Amino acid sequence: MKSIHLKLAASAILLSAVFSCKKGEAAANAVQTSDYTVVSDSVSMAATQQVADRKFVKTADINMEVKDVYDATIFIEKQLNELGGFVTVSRLNSNVISEDTFESSDSEATLVKKYQTENRMQARVPSEKLGDFLTRINDKKMFLNSRTILAEDVTNNAKIAQLEKQKLEKTGEVIGKMKNSGDKADRTENNLEQHNQQQIADITLADDLNYSTVDIYIKEPKIRVAEILVTNTKNIDNKYKFNFFYDAKNAFVEGFYIIQRLLVGLITIWPLMLILGFMVYFLRRKKVVFQKPENE
Repeated sequence: MKSIHLKLAASAILLSAVFSCKKGEAAANAVQTSDYTVVSDSVSMAATQQVADRKFVKTADINMEVKDVYDATIFIEKQLNELGGFVTVSRLNSNVISEDTFESSDSEATLVKKYQTENRMQARVPSEKLGDFLTRINDKKMFLNSRTILAEDVTNNAKIAQLEKQKLEKTGEVIGKMKNSGDKADRTENNLEQHNQQQIADITLADDLNYSTVDIYIKEPKIRVAEILVTNTKNIDNKYKFNFFYDAKNAFVEGFYIIQRLLVGLITIWPLMLILGFMVYFLRRKKVVFQKPENE
């Protein structure tokens, strides 16, 4: 009997140990799952990464569906303002799917438009705040169609630009020591032109490093309906389409003017009419002369 109790006690201890291990594994998996969720919901590393001695030009392209395009646009502009960014392009359009007019009375009608709203935006945001900006506008999405974040490593480009700048400066010094001649003037002008182009490239690169370009496309998945009260133009057109007495009077006047124009036209060609009359007269006279001997 004692042996049976000992076996039961041992079994209970073993089962409790097994359940404890399972709970520990489940807890560990829960932590890992939680960590994974945080990573998946966070912004891509490409938007936030900072590597020592490396320079990145960051850009982003966002395509998402929102509940209200106009409200989302205002929200995005507000976030940009708070982060020190700005908008360079904002094209808000209402794409009309169908348009119908329904007459409700002799003078009134209702124009029914079915449409979807969209906006294509381009924004510039400080590069160090790109991740924060993307996180904020992510709260407005209903569905994220796509998101592309690029971090172009331009470290070597910056170094090459610096070497090119030094080369141009040395070339300028060498040209300055040359004797005055036409060749020196041409080389000086060419060197200045290259120097200006290099400065422009440096300014552009510095601006791209400081501010990231973000292209944003937002649209509403639902179809909106607008009911607009308009004038019943069809009934008004029918009202004034035909007036018999007025049109008859105008037709009589127009006919009188046509007769006048014909008379004026005939007067204008009187020389031709005169020549034609003489021709007819001589032809008839000649015909009479030829016919007299036959009759005799």
